[in-house]
Amino acid sequence: MTARWRLAGAAVLGAAVAAGQAPLGWWFVALPALAGVIALAAAAHRGAAWIGWAAGAGYAAAALNWIVEPFLIEPEVYGWMAPFALVLMAAGMGLFWAAAAGVGARLGRAPGSRALAMALALAGADLLRGYLFTGFPWALLGHIWIDTPLAQAAAFAGPVGLSLITALVAASLALPGRGRMLTAPVAALALAGLWAGGQARLAVPAPVRAAPVMLRLVQPNAAQHLKWQPDMAREFFYRHLDLTATDPAPGARPPDLVIWPETAVPFLLEDEGPGRAMIAEAAGGVPVAVGIQRMEGARFFNSLALIGAGGAIGPVYDKFHLVPFGEYIPFGDLAARFGITAFAAQAGNGYSAGPGAMVLDLGALGRVQPLICYEAIFPQDLRAAPERPDWLLQITNDGWFGDLTGPWQHLAQARLRAVETGLPLARAANTGVSAVIDAKGRVLAELGMGQIGTLDLALPAALPPTLYARTGDWPVFALIVAALGGLALRQRKAIDRASGRV
Repeated sequence: MTARWRLAGAAVLGAAVAAGQAPLGWWFVALPALAGVIALAAAAHRGAAWIGWAAGAGYAAAALNWIVEPFLIEPEVYGWMAPFALVLMAAGMGLFWAAAAGVGARLGRAPGSRALAMALALAGADLLRGYLFTGFPWALLGHIWIDTPLAQAAAFAGPVGLSLITALVAASLALPGRGRMLTAPVAALALAGLWAGGQARLAVPAPVRAAPVMLRLVQPNAAQHLKWQPDMAREFFYRHLDLTATDPAPGARPPDLVIWPETAVPFLLEDEGPGRAMIAEAAGGVPVAVGIQRMEGARFFNSLALIGAGGAIGPVYDKFHLVPFGEYIPFGDLAARFGITAFAAQAGNGYSAGPGAMVLDLGALGRVQPLICYEAIFPQDLRAAPERPDWLLQITNDGWFGDLTGPWQHLAQARLRAVETGLPLARAANTGVSAVIDAKGRVLAELGMGQIGTLDLALPAALPPTLYARTGDWPVFALIVAALGGLALRQRKAIDRASGRV
């Protein structure tokens, strides 16, 4: 096989690995495809990094195809950027796999040791991707298990632990000849054990909250290309009000808290108009958690605020983990001179970051950690809270990302945050998917993409703190470093023996 065909094959295999991501969740396709990538890179040796790059680019292009959607909201202005965004994103993401394949080639003299080293490095690349340049831990290898019982292992090892399991199993399938015959059955048994352990964890009865809390999630389905047009913005605001004021189903408890999605209203929090009072009136005295923008001096924030009786402003949370280029522009003051501003910010040239993770005390409703949109993909942001909350609340506007892949992947990652922390999560999304998720990551009820409506459901109970919530990524990081260090030492000794120095 020529080098060109090897690169093409690697790209196709990488795209097949992406079939494991939501909404497909085809882990049974992703796993052998990843094994094929590792086998190709391990066999190539000198050209391993290029094969890793081609596979990583193919994977990112398929998994992150939703990246073009924000540019198509105003295609006459931004449409020309869409293909460049996808190509550059795929090329940049491919560098992580290229580095992993390069490490494999460097640390292994035989295909088997190269495959093992590449698997370890792929998990390390997923870990690095979650932190480097503000982080982007989207479409990690371990995410292929979110729809399976094996996802429960995230309560102990976190998302990168799932990536490590995935890569090691794929490496066992990639080994040549006798090595595969020895390791593949062991890997299959390990997967079966983790699967069975996950099923056993899911079978344990859920705890019951001592004081029930009834939530109402409001999903207005405000199309992004219409959302800020003056007439439509007013209509969407009234839609929120009407949904909030809807009577509960016969025999059902009225809500204790109403939740609106991200940037739900067309006015700033500080505005003295009737907007806040209208929200309070529609809710009939029930507090409303509203996604809203606010201003402080010359700075603007993407915020969540609790609106109480008479429109009184309760606790406020400002989003602190902002989307690069979406909510702020690096070197924004300079970029603004050339007319370059952030996509999502409706005021100013972009948002300012809030002070950090917070837990809001809502009294009888419990202590809640708010997450605004993008923040739900970062496990480290949840662990950064000053105390453990009773539950998690995500408000989001996934209308930017179409309805095929991006919103479903976002929902899947929110489910994994519940597993990792042992906390229930309520999710209000503008266009969908709004959902109530229990502390084991199960969706108890949802409003699908493109639906208008409300979701009334009791908040599930929390579980005790998980091992991962206490330790974070450090154990998996230490394991990867130690294993790669051991392979490097073994390689050094083999080189010394071959050169006669030992």
